[in-house]
Amino acid sequence: MPDQIAPPRPAFSRLLPALLLLLTVFGPISMDLYLPALPALTDELDAATSVAQLTVTACLIGLAAGQLIAGPLSDRFGRRGILLGGIAAYIATSALCAISPTVELLIAARFVQGLAGGVGIVIAQAAGRDIYAGGDLIRFYGRLTVVGGFAAIVGPLLGGMLNTVTDWRGLFALLAAVGAGILLVTLLAFRETLPIEQRIRGGFARTIHDFRTLLADRVFLGAVLNQGFLYAALFAYLAGSTFVLQDIYGLSPLGYALAFGLNSAGFMTFGYLSGRSAEAWSVSGTLTVGIVTAGLGALGLLASGVTSMPLWVVILSLFLLASGVAITSPPATTLALLGYPQMAGTASSLLGMVRFGFGGVAAPLVGIAGALSILPLGVVTTAAVLLAGASFLFLVRRATPSAAPSATHPLPATLIE
Repeated sequence: MPDQIAPPRPAFSRLLPALLLLLTVFGPISMDLYLPALPALTDELDAATSVAQLTVTACLIGLAAGQLIAGPLSDRFGRRGILLGGIAAYIATSALCAISPTVELLIAARFVQGLAGGVGIVIAQAAGRDIYAGGDLIRFYGRLTVVGGFAAIVGPLLGGMLNTVTDWRGLFALLAAVGAGILLVTLLAFRETLPIEQRIRGGFARTIHDFRTLLADRVFLGAVLNQGFLYAALFAYLAGSTFVLQDIYGLSPLGYALAFGLNSAGFMTFGYLSGRSAEAWSVSGTLTVGIVTAGLGALGLLASGVTSMPLWVVILSLFLLASGVAITSPPATTLALLGYPQMAGTASSLLGMVRFGFGGVAAPLVGIAGALSILPLGVVTTAAVLLAGASFLFLVRRATPSAAPSATHPLPATLIE
């Protein structure tokens, strides 16, 4: 697919691309850095397993809602001011998590922390759409997938290592410090990427109109639902695997984190290759490969729940599931955002809201049978991947080139063929 515009505008700081990648990190890191310490947190706060997992769910729902709010606001008022406010709120709520005396307060603080973390994710995607197009845009979304997904996977690895020298409260204090560092870099490197003349006018009614426009497009809707269901599978595994690997298979927090090192490498490698493949080969074909790969991993988890399987089968299944989601992310994000340059923030907000919102709903389901059963994890991930495949097949694949929504930036027919 030929490039539509030049590389990033020279007026922007050379640090901007790296900062946009960094902005995708602190939301996912917030979600799972403390996962290796979740059993200890459960004991210290005297909470049930399902209630403790709500700290994950609250952050996921917050990440979804934060993107839904920040995206349209950034289309109207610009990216920079919304971003700075979100980072400041993130620092404050991370500190509150660190001193929470009860699980109820921790759940509430995690929700607000997720709201603030979602701002960085949606601004990174929207600002990328502001300054990139064509092949550059696909490559950028590939890098976002690698960095953002790597953060989600490497969080438990880093958390397991840090958990050997500090407790879960120390992990949240570290997140506050990381947020302060990101705020400093943002103040120095992030200049406004959305000129005033390109901002959307109108209030709440215009936002609703834009949402309707997006949801009426089959390609956009199919890509978004595909990602929502796949991220539901991903976050279900992130929420449930800590109990599966530690409580069922007896891994230590560090051993659990090391097992996820393989997943980290797989997510980075396949996310990078996916961006290249989508650009050089086929967006639709790359997305199909990702769905099939994730499906194999989900079926492996389901089989492990039905009958006893050795540890390597579970780890391999988790690897395939995570890698499959990584493969789908760049092509699906491109399908969702390419046709809407004038409302990139709004489109990105819906994509992010569905990804993390579906994940928030799926995460607590894996704890229904307690901490000693893999079956709920296998059922949830398998069902989610099947629904993701159906969304792609019946909405994206059946769409025609005329379904492309933008007359000035039409969606190339090759993307859906």
